[in-house]
Amino acid sequence: MPVLRKTEFTGEITWLGHVPAGSSLRAAPVERLDLGFAGIAGGRHEGENRASCVRVKNLYPQGTEIRNVRQLTILSEEELALIAADMGMDRIDPVHLGATIVLRGIPDFTFVPPSSRLQGPDGVTLTVDMENRPCVLPGREIEKDHAGFGARFKPAAQNRRGITAWVEHPGRLQLGGELTLFVPDQRAWTP
Repeated sequence: MPVLRKTEFTGEITWLGHVPAGSSLRAAPVERLDLGFAGIAGGRHEGENRASCVRVKNLYPQGTEIRNVRQLTILSEEELALIAADMGMDRIDPVHLGATIVLRGIPDFTFVPPSSRLQGPDGVTLTVDMENRPCVLPGREIEKDHAGFGARFKPAAQNRRGITAWVEHPGRLQLGGELTLFVPDQRAWTP
């Protein structure tokens, strides 16, 4: 019996972005992404390992070398529309969010279970790490182009910021392509 169960949900790739290494959080829109085991070549979050950050400060001193499970940032088109509405904007541009992928069609996307997989037709497979909690960095990018709106991002993005993921099996992603959701076949943890 498989440990991962294929769901009825497939997300259409509506946006792809590349955040160059050493740059701000701002992403450049692209038509396709070639993903290796280290993520996106030349990307800000490229690497099989990374230095630990504040998100895991209760486990390691900051800067400790750990596995890189934050190679990609994946967002939901539907959740981005809700964030924009709460911010009083017509739309929010993924360019400002350090986004790698925006998908349409998977409900409650930010809460897809950790260890779920998103798999493309060619076998490219992304493993979900966990919810990507909102921080102030996207707000700073938004503020550069939309004065007075940057501070609204973090509260509007609560429970809607998408997920982080890492490449389990390399391959290519294309605009208009699809990723099918597989979830762990286990009950929810109830201690």
